[in-house]
Amino acid sequence: MANLKGKTLFISGGSRGIGLAIALRAARDGANVIIAAKTAEPHPKLPGTIYTSAAEIEAAGGKALPIVCDIRDEKQVEAAVAAGVEKFGGIDICINNASAISLTPTLQTPMARFDLMHQINTRGTFLVSKTCIPHLLKAANPHILNLSPPLNMEVKWFAPHVAYTVAKFGMSMCVLGMAGEFRKQGIAVNALWPRTSIATAAVKNLLGGDEMVRCSRKPEIMADAAHVILTRPSREFTGNFCIDDEILESAGIKDLSQYAVDPKAKLFPDFFVEPRPR
Repeated sequence: MANLKGKTLFISGGSRGIGLAIALRAARDGANVIIAAKTAEPHPKLPGTIYTSAAEIEAAGGKALPIVCDIRDEKQVEAAVAAGVEKFGGIDICINNASAISLTPTLQTPMARFDLMHQINTRGTFLVSKTCIPHLLKAANPHILNLSPPLNMEVKWFAPHVAYTVAKFGMSMCVLGMAGEFRKQGIAVNALWPRTSIATAAVKNLLGGDEMVRCSRKPEIMADAAHVILTRPSREFTGNFCIDDEILESAGIKDLSQYAVDPKAKLFPDFFVEPRPR
């Protein structure tokens, strides 16, 4: 499949950052995008709402349905999926992008924050996938894509922030299990994670400010990598823990300099994957 024209994507947390970039890349093909996120009102530190995202998607050539949805709430997720199916006739692709982060050690992690990360990352991913699957089973080339890391069981990825790592790896364990569970039915379930930090509002506000952004790649690298995955035959490509640069290289894209915020800056590696030798 060359593109996503006419396909319907359900994207959690797609009002900004990587989720929005994936939506816009699909929109350029003429896809339909259901934006399910909590951001209905502008945030003082975070750009974009579900409505501004919908406008961008339609300006890019797609069709959009913005829905206020807290993926911790089963009824809200069920209603969002039902509304998307009613408007577009079905769902072809489920993108589990919504995530919460707190890079705190054990003694500095409030249980409320622990619960939030697990409710959004692991439970939310499971819930959104579970709710979309009955519709994906009817699709021609169905995909679930989780924005989560490879299951790299090394102490160094756990010790600094146990709670966050476990919550993110919960998303990846959904990939491992659901890929096996739905392989015969033809639903592809894969994960995608960046090699380097990505220039998002979360990176700027929570992890390192403008300097960290300068040493990052643009969200478009994740969007283009996701596009490669989502246009592959679902029965042939499933159960993979993909890294953005490797996926693009497999598609013949060797020069990644276009994705750098500052081509002269040394890229900052992301969590859970090793930097590539230069």
